[in-house]
Amino acid sequence: MPEHIRNYLLNRPFTEMQYPFGEGVEVYKVKGKMFATLSLGKLGKGGGGDDAYWWMNLKCDPDEAIMLRDIFRSIIPGYHMNKRLWNTVILDGSVPIGEIERMIDSSFDLVVASLKKVDRQAVRLYLEKD
Repeated sequence: MPEHIRNYLLNRPFTEMQYPFGEGVEVYKVKGKMFATLSLGKLGKGGGGDDAYWWMNLKCDPDEAIMLRDIFRSIIPGYHMNKRLWNTVILDGSVPIGEIERMIDSSFDLVVASLKKVDRQAVRLYLEKD
């Protein structure tokens, strides 16, 4: 699953992957602004053992963030992020891939909406040509 998710993230227009937090955390940015992170981590306390899972942080509308946490046990408040605006998705197979892709698109769109007008227009023009 991580390879599919990496490809999906990188196929968003003007997206780059960087490692500003060290080699273990992939950071995905559109026009220089972060919209996702992907890393391998353990569930830690209360998570049920030493199993390692891929984790992904995604920006989210605050109301939707709460709703998603209520629906999916593997969506939690954003780890090392603003917990009101970011969710962490533990990629343990319990969230359908279609929902993960929808959340990626939503995070991307929220960040694009916050870009400078010229950058927003560049992304929108790219998306319209498809």
